[in-house]
Amino acid sequence: MNVERLHGKGAELVWHDRKRVLGMPLSFTRYRLVNKPGSWFKVFSDIGFTYSALEEVNLYRVCDISLRQSLFGKLLNTGTVILSTNDERAPIFVLKNIKNPFRVREMFSNYVEEQRKINNVRLTEFHTH
Repeated sequence: MNVERLHGKGAELVWHDRKRVLGMPLSFTRYRLVNKPGSWFKVFSDIGFTYSALEEVNLYRVCDISLRQSLFGKLLNTGTVILSTNDERAPIFVLKNIKNPFRVREMFSNYVEEQRKINNVRLTEFHTH
């Protein structure tokens, strides 16, 4: 995959995977984490073969990260990482059945914190009683 062709000069592919079926990357759903230093850091979901649907979210917009893993997923080292965002188009961004989900969740968590600091983004939580 030529990341610079897709995202412009200087774009770097940080991570990529596909949605897995029975632990194998047999799906047309592709995920990638791309950094364009000095500009943006985004996660992309590209779904489809003959027709493609592309979703993207800036990492600093991620509010919460969770992980789900079935027994079968534990056996195959796959799971689903769910990114809750404050993006209107993609409030829930799902990385379904990816390999090494705990490592990916940790990686995303670190990059999200880094991007919040770079972009001076602070999350405030409101509790209603």
